Amino acid sequence: FAAPSSGLVATPGGGKPLANRQGKPLQRLKNTDLSAATNVSNIAYSSNWAGAVWDTYPSGSFYKVTGTFTVPTPTAPNGCASIWVGIDGDTCGTAILQTGIDFCYSNGAISYDTWWEWFPYAAFEYGAPIAIAPGNVIRVTVQATSTTTGIALLENLSTGQYEEESISAPSYPLCEANAEWIVEDFSSGGSLVPLCNFGTVTFTNAYAYLNNGGVLSPLGADIFDIYQGSVLTSVSEFSGGVTIQYI
Repeated sequence: FAAPSSGLVATPGGGKPLANRQGKPLQRLKNTDLSAATNVSNIAYSSNWAGAVWDTYPSGSFYKVTGTFTVPTPTAPNGCASIWVGIDGDTCGTAILQTGIDFCYSNGAISYDTWWEWFPYAAFEYGAPIAIAPGNVIRVTVQATSTTTGIALLENLSTGQYEEESISAPSYPLCEANAEWIVEDFSSGGSLVPLCNFGTVTFTNAYAYLNNGGVLSPLGADIFDIYQGSVLTSVSEFSGGVTIQYI
């Protein structure tokens, strides 16, 4: 796992926990009627994840996931969301290795955080946090060096800075069965936060690397939209990427 040639490197384990957020595994919804209405065979619904998920591979398949996106400018309604890439969390719901950003909108005020997480442990700041701003181009990568160790890397390609963390599993090992590119309605205090309008998030140069030498883009993966009384997102895949739109 080659670190970028310039920027900041986080001190392993040096970050603080983010007390007000935690990611969750994919919360699938029973969606027979919704799926029939879409006429798309690989689309499903979730209360918390929107994006593309490879979930048809056996354990021991995926060791690295990466993707690039532009930091959005969230708008009303008041709320928050996360953008991240990860390994596991769907058919393997006991562990997720993930990294990304949170953003919140509250009556015109906007805030951002960068983080890594090995679920079920809390999300943590990087040991040497970097600044991000609307319009910055961010590349996020997670790599499992074993089922119980991994690396999270977040690069701000607009500023040349990056942050990196070496991580050990807090409890459950990875299955290496899922790879995903996600916008999430994360949890705080045990409940989903209100979802802000994040506009359109597009992952490009999005790839999942398999232990057998194969490489997959999101194209062909299962699509998940967020449903909370109504459908809140629209997801579409293309070769090398996936677009997630707030609707």
